[in-house]
Amino acid sequence: MKKMTHLIKNRMLYLTTTVFILFTAELSAQWNPAIVSLESNGALSYVRDTSGNVIPDFSYAGYMGGGVPIPDILTKLSISAIAGDNTAHIQAIIDQAAQLPADSLGFRGAIYLAPGRYEIHGTLYFNQSGVVLRGAGDGEDTLLHTVLVGIGNTPNQRSLLVMGGGSATAWAGKIAGTQTNIITDKVLVGESVFKIENPAPYAVGDNIVIYHPCTQAWIDAVGGGGTATGANWSTGSQPLVFNRRIVDIKDSTITVDVPIYNHLDRSLSQAYIYKYDRAGLRSQLGLEDIRIDITTAGGTDEAHAWNAVSMKQIEDAWVKNCTFLHFGLSGVITETASRITVENCRALDPVATVTGGNMYNFNVSKASSQILFTNCHASNGRHHYVSNGTSWVSGCVFHRCTSEAAYASSEGHRRWSMGLLYDNHTEIAVRNSGLRLLALYNRGDYGTSHGWAAVHSVAWNCDVKTGQLVVEKPPTAQNYAIGCRGTILGTGPFNQLSGYREGSNVPGLEPGSLYEAQLYARLNGLKPEIINTGPEFKEDTDLLLFDIFPNPANEVLHIRYRSPYGRFENTEVILLDINGRKLETADFSQQITLDITLLNPGVYLLLLRQGERQITRRIKIQ
Repeated sequence: MKKMTHLIKNRMLYLTTTVFILFTAELSAQWNPAIVSLESNGALSYVRDTSGNVIPDFSYAGYMGGGVPIPDILTKLSISAIAGDNTAHIQAIIDQAAQLPADSLGFRGAIYLAPGRYEIHGTLYFNQSGVVLRGAGDGEDTLLHTVLVGIGNTPNQRSLLVMGGGSATAWAGKIAGTQTNIITDKVLVGESVFKIENPAPYAVGDNIVIYHPCTQAWIDAVGGGGTATGANWSTGSQPLVFNRRIVDIKDSTITVDVPIYNHLDRSLSQAYIYKYDRAGLRSQLGLEDIRIDITTAGGTDEAHAWNAVSMKQIEDAWVKNCTFLHFGLSGVITETASRITVENCRALDPVATVTGGNMYNFNVSKASSQILFTNCHASNGRHHYVSNGTSWVSGCVFHRCTSEAAYASSEGHRRWSMGLLYDNHTEIAVRNSGLRLLALYNRGDYGTSHGWAAVHSVAWNCDVKTGQLVVEKPPTAQNYAIGCRGTILGTGPFNQLSGYREGSNVPGLEPGSLYEAQLYARLNGLKPEIINTGPEFKEDTDLLLFDIFPNPANEVLHIRYRSPYGRFENTEVILLDINGRKLETADFSQQITLDITLLNPGVYLLLLRQGERQITRRIKIQ
């Protein structure tokens, strides 16, 4: 190999530029995105772009705020199926269980439904905290499994099972005298600390609602909502709303348990908080090992039960190991719901007209926050994994879920749904090649002027096979597609700016699951590091994708351009200290080796720049 050595003037390091000949399999197998780095100890570091956008922490989704195992609750009551309508039969034992004493964690016990066929002609109201409804399994054989069969259409298009208090209050219960303004000028996406005007009414542990009014100034900043016909969103129509708990108060500064999933810009809207009264809210409810099959006439019949399970006015609950069939809208729909896990469930083969408003197999609707769908499967619906709850939805995760023969895309569906993560979403059978199957984008005048449907949302290591994944950049925000496979597009049907795309169809993404990596880091107390020098936007084919190894290092550090596309000539390497002060620069073509023996131990930054394109990487010198 031909080598050329450059001596940096201040004698801090030597740069050795090596003419590229061959990449080894070991070095090309794994890669970190330019804007998220996984450290050897499991910590994560993120790059916040020049507009303040950063990939937020999604690890708070799920039961009890994520990372808490679903408990195994002792069975206290049991019943078997009877002939005919079982609605009153099951409701009676649910009501009986609600009278059992609660333990220290709030659980009263589980109800066991023995194997059998349970006709349900009405609606079951699973509406008292601390109760689990458990079957014998979710298979179709009623000799071995528990099958609830939805019969009839009274009332019209009902939910078969309602879990929770049952009212769509959207966290509106405001305790009088507690509203106070947020006085931090700009709380950025991913942050959880801000100042308030009057801290007197508040204490650690309080459940609060953060409310960002939908002002004309904010609507203008987001391009009128992104609608295609000029039918802009109206003042007050799309407030940004977050359900949170206070974990720390110091003077007028409070810290909440979960970061926010959108910027709160005081110049556009005066956000405020209030104490949530939690009236009617139910918690510690579980549904397990049950099959729900709704009877229909097939085809486009819509005169039947519409949702298998509606989780409404509820928090800290779960649905696991269940199968739902032949609903018209959803197998599971959440509304006024927080900290929910839906695990190892199947929502299959909806029956309805294949048109707007129908067939959303797993559906987060208005005021859904921190909902986790993990290891679920959906088939033959329209939008299999969807946020239909507008700007009241945030922090919801679809993790290692599969989709089969969808008619349309899993997506943020309408009006500024915030902080959605599709992590290892996989299409296992595609209805039509070239169909849009996953989307974080602008929906223009679709539906009720859907406009910008998803913001600050991520598709991570997803596979749409022969379908399309679309990711676009909203004004004031960003969306991301990282390490995804298929046809990865930056422009959708309404021709907006491309979102951040990196490593499309490039194997070896690390971490393989963003949700799992974020959860591990948080549960192990590994605080993230945020670097504030990143670019706002890069096209996939324009990204400067480099391997930097080893990191941490103590003697030598290698930098290598590894992407199979784009140009590498005329690239500048800039060494910065952790505060962003420039120390030295050098040029290279394809590979560089840094002698770092003369550097003091600590954290440094490497800025790699090619024209207007740049990325920043954090390095540790030991």
